[in-house]
Amino acid sequence: GVRLNAFINLYGCSIGDDCMIGTFVEIQRDVDIGPRCRIQSHSFLCSGITLEADVFVGHGVMFINDRHPTVAATLAGSWQLERCLVKRGASIG
Repeated sequence: GVRLNAFINLYGCSIGDDCMIGTFVEIQRDVDIGPRCRIQSHSFLCSGITLEADVFVGHGVMFINDRHPTVAATLAGSWQLERCLVKRGASIG
């Protein structure tokens, strides 16, 4: 039978226990989500993002993993991932 609340983890990210993930949320590889987080619909968590426990991410939040994004850096192959840590209990929206 079909399991309620089942989802497919295409990227192999890490999602802690008792999290709530809304519809149309993309969570890329190398993302670590702690326990009891809530991520509302239409949000995007790119590689390099870490959410500690009990973090709330509101609707439509878009994370970025590059402080100075440019097309030139991407084309030249000099782009470097910049990690982002969201501390325990934070609310973003």
